[in-house]
Amino acid sequence: MSPVFLLFLLLSPLSAAAPDADYAASLIKFKSSLLNASALDDWRLPVDRLCSWNTPKWTGCLCANDSFVGLRLENLGLGGTLDLGAIADVPILSLSVMNNNFTGTFPGGLNKLAKLRSLFLANNSFDGEIPENGFDGMKGMRKVVLAANKFSGRIPLSLLGLPRLVELQLQDNRFSGRIPDFWQSDLTVNFSNNKLEGAIPSTLADVNTTSFLGNGNLCGKPLSPCKESRSRHKTAFIVAATLGIALAFFVILILLVRRRHSKPLKYEKSIDSFEVDEKAAAGANKKMEHGKLHFVRNDRERFDLEELLRASAEVLGSGSFGSSYKAALFSGQEYVVKRFKHMSSVRKGEFYEHMRRLGRLSHRNLLPLVAFYYRREEKLLITDFVGNGSLASHLHGKKSPNQPVLDWPMRLKIIKGVARGLAYLYKELPTLTLPHGHLKSSNVLLDANYEPILADYALVPVINKDHAHQYMAAYKSPESTQATRLTRKTDVWSLGILILELLTGRFPANYLKKGRGPSSDLDTWVKSVVREEWTGEVFDKDMNIPRHFEGQMLQLLKIGMCCCEWNVDRRCDLREAVERIEELKERESDGDYSSYMSDGDAYSSVTMTEEGFSVSKAL
Repeated sequence: MSPVFLLFLLLSPLSAAAPDADYAASLIKFKSSLLNASALDDWRLPVDRLCSWNTPKWTGCLCANDSFVGLRLENLGLGGTLDLGAIADVPILSLSVMNNNFTGTFPGGLNKLAKLRSLFLANNSFDGEIPENGFDGMKGMRKVVLAANKFSGRIPLSLLGLPRLVELQLQDNRFSGRIPDFWQSDLTVNFSNNKLEGAIPSTLADVNTTSFLGNGNLCGKPLSPCKESRSRHKTAFIVAATLGIALAFFVILILLVRRRHSKPLKYEKSIDSFEVDEKAAAGANKKMEHGKLHFVRNDRERFDLEELLRASAEVLGSGSFGSSYKAALFSGQEYVVKRFKHMSSVRKGEFYEHMRRLGRLSHRNLLPLVAFYYRREEKLLITDFVGNGSLASHLHGKKSPNQPVLDWPMRLKIIKGVARGLAYLYKELPTLTLPHGHLKSSNVLLDANYEPILADYALVPVINKDHAHQYMAAYKSPESTQATRLTRKTDVWSLGILILELLTGRFPANYLKKGRGPSSDLDTWVKSVVREEWTGEVFDKDMNIPRHFEGQMLQLLKIGMCCCEWNVDRRCDLREAVERIEELKERESDGDYSSYMSDGDAYSSVTMTEEGFSVSKAL
């Protein structure tokens, strides 16, 4: 063991001391997935301690300060697979299987090793592509050594999400495509002898030349400059072709928007008319040629405006803000480009700063802003593509035969994710009156696992006020008409309407109308159900509701009503709403929900008032 590596282990924060016997069984299971493991014959149970101070009792174990900290299984002739799931509960800081005979794809479940700081897979025969999310969430990872294997495909962008990364060795593999824009300071890299191409990121311009040799199609510092076009004719041809393709796209966009009735929109529910200015579309390409994309995240592969305009495009929908389309880049990455025409009142510097602020947000229930394009007349916001559509389309759109029914557990999962995303916005954007401002079911996207992802958030500061007053969900709240005064509880009102929509399956019709004004259909209908002493008619029959779910569903309904309190002072705040939502469970074991209306319930009284309904706390 090198002194530097030992120092790294000694300085690393160690998990609390625990009997090594708790980990030994997991290590034995891990060993069972290995071939030719005779070198590990001393791995036997029972064992009370794996370490005698810094001396391991089992071959290949690493010890520091009398604690087990990792595995160094090098030069042992091992093969088979790496069952990382078997050691997910073991506090491993370093894992090395260098110089063995492992084959197959990149080990799955790596990010289950939450404490891992160093990974050494060099000099084996691993092959195939590394998943894009292979290193997601591994914030403590410092060293990744994958040299001398047969890995192919693109360098995974999840490596950009490792803030402490100091060493990356990918040489002597078959990686292709461009080198991502690594941003980590003091990062040592080696990309030599692969199939990489394109310009070397400027952040790596000071790296030694030898780290890029053997690729053939890399250019830029520290290698030779990238070649420019050989002739003006070629440059003119490229520009003309690009503009022609972009113009064709906008013409197609116009035709598709005009033929909106021909195909239902899945990504977002189109609920407002959108007029396309044909003259503006025809001239948009010439204007865009002089602009550029501004990236606000470091964990995405960079591309330029020309690549975006040349990408294959699919119209996703049009709504109150503008039109959206999916752009599939030649690299295979898919993004959503949303065009805004009602952001002209904000100054350029303020717009740039606000976009950078949104780019710093990171939460599993928020749609990440990747980049933006700025012109005074219009803006483009580029985000990730979420292929499973919006909550609105799943609740109110035409159901496909293979589309699962949104049952109670799934709907509770969705509203919990919405609440968490909203709480994160409130925490990270403390100076905004409306951290979201446009919360509705068409702005709640669902990923493949039906995890909700909030879109179109925090745009109130950059949307023209007149347009915001006409279309944004926050301006449908009661306070927008009563006192023309929005508060941080206005988003809570939108959350309440979303809860009622999710439970009842009914769409808030006032979102279809221009101008301000609270909902006049959904909450009125819910109030009529309240008068009927909480009949089961309130819940969406598509949920196929078993009896033992009704107690928790009733609790959520009352939370939604409390969020929809017309009197802002009596309306619950977001923290209270989130806490109560988090307490809900998918089922109630005793199957009895009558007790939820008893005097002992925290919100036991529901009464009608001139202003609407009121949910009172029991004394």
